[in-house]
Amino acid sequence: MPEEVLFESESEQSRDEIASYLRSVAEKLERGDPITLKAGSESVTMDPPVRPTFEVKAEREGPTDGPGELSIEFELEWDENGEGSEGGSDRLEIE
Repeated sequence: MPEEVLFESESEQSRDEIASYLRSVAEKLERGDPITLKAGSESVTMDPPVRPTFEVKAEREGPTDGPGELSIEFELEWDENGEGSEGGSDRLEIE
């Protein structure tokens, strides 16, 4: 399925700044509010359904015999008709 990027922002931030962004998203999810992402003149508003699929990935990119790049990715997914996607059944724990 082709992918269309509606919004993208990438910048180096402090851990505190990142936590603040994540808290803002969490508060909007708890209230059931739409989430608006803005950077410069670009913006997109998305309204996740009550039960979207929540995907979490920890990845390492790079050569197997040398240093690489590590990442943690958090993703909410849902069909445009507002339904959640089919997701895994194992309960996520973050410690």
